[in-house]
Amino acid sequence: MASDAGRALEIVAHPDDDLFFINPDLQQSISSGHPVTTVYLTSGEGDGVDLDQHRVQALRSAGLPLPVNKPLYSEARQNGIRAAYALMATGTRTSPWRRTVIATAGGGQAELDILKAKPSVQLVWLEMKEAESISGYSPVSLHGLWDGNTSRVPSMLTTGTPVRKPFSYNKAQVIATLTGILEHYRPTLVRTQDPTPGQGRDLDHQDHIYGARFAQAALSRYAAVLPFPRRPHFTVQNYLGYQTSGFGDVLNAPAVQNKLQPLKAYAWADEHNDCKSSAGCGDLHVAASGPGQFHWADDIRYARGNSTTWMARGAGGRAEAFAVLDGQLALWREDSSGTRWSGPQLLPGTGLDPGVHSVTLADGRTAVFATQTAIGSTSSEYRRAVVYAVERAPGSGTFTPWRSLGAPAADTQDGTVAFSAPAVLTQPNGRMSVYVRDGNNTLRARYQTPAGSWTPWQHLGGTALHGDPVAAVAANGIGYVFAATPSTVTAWTLTQAGKITERAIATGVPTTTLALAAAPADRGVGLWFRQAGTGEIHTMTASTEADKLRVSPTVAVANTSGYGPAASCQAAVAGRTTTGDLTATDGSGHPRQSALRFSGAASSLCRPRGPQFGIIGWDAQLHLLA
Repeated sequence: MASDAGRALEIVAHPDDDLFFINPDLQQSISSGHPVTTVYLTSGEGDGVDLDQHRVQALRSAGLPLPVNKPLYSEARQNGIRAAYALMATGTRTSPWRRTVIATAGGGQAELDILKAKPSVQLVWLEMKEAESISGYSPVSLHGLWDGNTSRVPSMLTTGTPVRKPFSYNKAQVIATLTGILEHYRPTLVRTQDPTPGQGRDLDHQDHIYGARFAQAALSRYAAVLPFPRRPHFTVQNYLGYQTSGFGDVLNAPAVQNKLQPLKAYAWADEHNDCKSSAGCGDLHVAASGPGQFHWADDIRYARGNSTTWMARGAGGRAEAFAVLDGQLALWREDSSGTRWSGPQLLPGTGLDPGVHSVTLADGRTAVFATQTAIGSTSSEYRRAVVYAVERAPGSGTFTPWRSLGAPAADTQDGTVAFSAPAVLTQPNGRMSVYVRDGNNTLRARYQTPAGSWTPWQHLGGTALHGDPVAAVAANGIGYVFAATPSTVTAWTLTQAGKITERAIATGVPTTTLALAAAPADRGVGLWFRQAGTGEIHTMTASTEADKLRVSPTVAVANTSGYGPAASCQAAVAGRTTTGDLTATDGSGHPRQSALRFSGAASSLCRPRGPQFGIIGWDAQLHLLA
């Protein structure tokens, strides 16, 4: 299988969000030679003090004032980012850049940096003012602009930028600016932060959240004003931010060391003045006195797009694959010979979030479930809902319009947006049930009635649930639902008659990295997860005896260290390695590896001729591995 092409565009709130939360994906794009552009919304000026915590404490203890200079500190962060990208692209952090000024579609100016040795690596600095607080409300910020509590956000120009003319943006101008950047670069993969992380333990920086919502709005505008084929199809990948440090470590030790190298360059860890700038060569706020200072260096977590159930066998055994391209559902279909695929065909309906779940109904039709974001014209109109579409006839490839199941909890503004992707079971009676982690980190469900309507959302309990729940039905008709917590995995069972257990059941599974996958297995349902700290795929089987949940001992799948969910077909497993490649085992411990890089997660089909795995590449196309 040949390596894919593709163009990646990152949109982040601050200098370093890409290094902490998107790497190693970012490094893999650069190393593979694909064009990479990163857009920084704000200057990240913070408190304007470019000192590590030891020096800050020493000054305070001596009763001396801190040296505050926001434009200078912002320039130091820019210098650090350029060093980090130069190191990732060329192996030396002092590789020079060409810094120029470009006009934006929003009426302002931005700095464009192009790496001379590798011009496909570019940085765009929009240089807007940041909120200067993680959660404390600052009206003159992206948050305030989104909510309508300020009319404009001004620029915060760094000391060394070639941009000399101050500017300000209103909400429409920020969206226009980002839309213009998308139109210029025309990426096949867009990486942004999580627009709906929730509150409490899920608290993230407000600039991360509202910067991601501005990116969402711009992507929606871009898809509408420049339709395919005037631009390539694109996928979107969202990343967790600050909250990811509260869970089991994702990356193994070698991957952490690789991630630390550009972080140390950014942090100006050695303090050699090789950038020849009076501002300094990096962000001393994060300069490490030890490896533990970089407390996001061992993590990368996708906020959406973790489904491994986006491939299905429809009528006559013909395979189908689904993905979200350009905010719409894309469908690929296998022909009757089983040798050719057609697609993608984009189905009506926009605003879909990354990641879909497909199930095959008793009559051979396919049902597809997703979440959909309505951006609206005001902040109060920003909403998400669980939606589904059903094939009109078996094998037809035509689907009903999207039908909404609403949000699992609508009691607060946060409850209407901060919930997971759905997990779906098809019961032996042919009816469906849908499960979602809500904004309070508990499980909710809706059940299809005999008449085809749906019950209201039912509360199933659980505590501290995170990530996306997963579900599967065993050969005996009993369904299982699993959801991860910071320390284990919780389970629920669904009887053949459609009755869910009234309480969450502790499985005893050890700490995972949150990314789960479930599928039918011998004598029950298998659960696949990654061991915290090693990234190795482990599996266990859940079954029911005398109405009691039985969980087998967990077993490691050899040669599978990596991150993200694992797709499975019986003993065969496929997933992402620590270097971003696709690896698949045949069940006997023999891995097959491809240099193909992909967004989201792999999916699988269990076929008479053996397992088949699919991925959506960085080129926004379907790729298959048999």
